[in-house]
Amino acid sequence: MKRAILIAAVLCSGLLCRAQTIEPSATYLFAQRDTCSLYLDVYDPAEGSDTTLDGEAKPTILFVFGGGFIMGRKDSPSYLPWFKKYTEDGYRVVSIDYRLGLKGQGKIGIGNIDAIYNAVEIGVEDAYSATLFLIENASALGVDPSRIVLSGSSAGAIISLQAEWHLCNRTPLAQVLPEGFHYAGIMSFAGAVFSREGKARFNREPDPVLFMHGTDDKVVPYRQIWYFRNRFAGSNVLCKTFVKKGWNYNIYRFDSRRHEIASAFTETYAEQIRFLEDNVIRGQKRIVDATVDDPAIFRSTLTTKDLYSKN
Repeated sequence: MKRAILIAAVLCSGLLCRAQTIEPSATYLFAQRDTCSLYLDVYDPAEGSDTTLDGEAKPTILFVFGGGFIMGRKDSPSYLPWFKKYTEDGYRVVSIDYRLGLKGQGKIGIGNIDAIYNAVEIGVEDAYSATLFLIENASALGVDPSRIVLSGSSAGAIISLQAEWHLCNRTPLAQVLPEGFHYAGIMSFAGAVFSREGKARFNREPDPVLFMHGTDDKVVPYRQIWYFRNRFAGSNVLCKTFVKKGWNYNIYRFDSRRHEIASAFTETYAEQIRFLEDNVIRGQKRIVDATVDDPAIFRSTLTTKDLYSKN
């Protein structure tokens, strides 16, 4: 019961649960796997909303849900008010399924590091399949393939950053996407990159990245976890490379906060919009590195033990 309450609190906090919801404009099958069918929901911009800024089309937000790779759904009630805000501001939102690679694994730790890595990788594979579906059906869906922003919460944020890492390194997994394809940007709510080769290196400059992370996150590391050459690099470690290389990023470090930042969508909406308008749409290199203490954000005590104890 305690675990269920904690998870519900993280995934459905404050304004998210009380706000209005939204129905998808359409749902499509985008991939057929051996174990399941994967669908995506499209939420078109609201009627009468402004879909351009300074004469440029606003991007499509491709969202990957959270849940520790063991649970979650693309249409969770906690996400819908956030989707609605975006559509009212003229953005299209696409929320996707992916395979839950750790479901049924039991206790999660170093002993099943291969399973953890596999869960991340198949999540990336599914995110790429959804991206390819949008590219191939761009005209019918009203999507500009050059303006897709990949975004995720928790496990979904890991998938989003990992997908960008694979794309920058043009790994075999990324080669399903067209040569030269770039995401317009990445928005990570408590994410990390999992490297099995030591430091998470990028062979080309990543697309603009918005990092949101609690400095005391005990579920997805703000700094990093390593085991021999296996590195799980969180926002703080990744940003050190961005600073050194002079790459385009925004990071909001939520002081003394834990994993609640993975679901602080409405509370950080202004920062998201500023990133999208300046760094993505206008193409500016607006660097933000801010430490935040926001009392409006719900405080969580969720740990990995709470999340996986009864998986």
